[in-house]
Amino acid sequence: MFSKTFVLSLLFIAFTCFAPVHAQKKSPKNPDKKKEVRTGLKDYLFNSDEMLHFTLTGKLNNLYNDRYKNIAYHPMLLQLTGKDSSSAMKLTVKTRGNFRRRRENCKMPPLMLNFPRNESTKGSPFENQRKLKLVVPCQGDEYVVREYLIYKLYNLLSERSFKARLAQVDFVDSGGKKTETHYCFLLEDENRMAERNKAFIWNRKMFPMRGTDKKEFTKMAVFEYMIGNTDWSVPYLQNVRLVTNDTTRAPYPVPYDFDHAGIVDAPYAGPAPELEISSTRERIYRGFCEKDKKAFKETFDLFNKLKDDFYKIYTECPLLSAKYIKSTTKFLNDFYKVINNDKDIETEFGNPCRTEVRIELKGLED
Repeated sequence: MFSKTFVLSLLFIAFTCFAPVHAQKKSPKNPDKKKEVRTGLKDYLFNSDEMLHFTLTGKLNNLYNDRYKNIAYHPMLLQLTGKDSSSAMKLTVKTRGNFRRRRENCKMPPLMLNFPRNESTKGSPFENQRKLKLVVPCQGDEYVVREYLIYKLYNLLSERSFKARLAQVDFVDSGGKKTETHYCFLLEDENRMAERNKAFIWNRKMFPMRGTDKKEFTKMAVFEYMIGNTDWSVPYLQNVRLVTNDTTRAPYPVPYDFDHAGIVDAPYAGPAPELEISSTRERIYRGFCEKDKKAFKETFDLFNKLKDDFYKIYTECPLLSAKYIKSTTKFLNDFYKVINNDKDIETEFGNPCRTEVRIELKGLED
């Protein structure tokens, strides 16, 4: 039997998906207060694709054990190594996330780096940064690299996307444990991403998919289909942020958190049972119904235009195995066969039109 929450979700989606368009675009009575958009703030960290090297030192055991209730920041030292070497910067770090924070899922929890408001970061790549997500290995460094590359893919599609910076991090436990070195990546702060696009984050849950900017939504939904990711939701703001510069206009959806994508192929990832697919490598389109498939033409043309650039992201990455590059090339080939075949387009992208009630997921961590 379905849970009460699941049934209520279905009823909500049935209403929002098939409600009149003019009703969905109606402005809320009390929209979020528009944040002031900062301009001219230099970003030294994400304006380079060169791998960053740094050491993070502190009581790591205490940090890693702080995963559940009343999570606190822990004092740490960060020191850049290599050509960017500098004196150690004091900062605080806490665990974050949902699925990957749980000990039964991941050995290392994702981290949030909190830099102080002082001059200690001046002249370093972290200048002008305040809070940064650090994505660390859950069950292997190779999956971190694979997820990082998805952000590079989406950067090619849209400026309304999160920037990421790959890093090699030495984790040094001041309590006496040995040093561990891992590939990780830093993710652009969501407010900085919005400010870069002269906009702000609109944290409005239960916002219908059809209420978002159609062009940007279609681009995102087709991208999620391409990478085999079903772990997202606009109404629940599950791995999606809404960005706008005017709450009377349709917001832009910006995706993030791609570790459950089929193209990553992480051993712990799996689709929600409600979707009735057996693997993350099995694609399913989760956008809204488009009865006229010509509505996808502009988006498919863009994906075809970027095809060679997409493939280069993988073929020119020295951190990937030849086996993975080969399997990923095949995975992308299958996608391109679909979007360039009218019959396959009808089959794959017509699925929402054949579903009586759309399934909207609150999140795989639930």
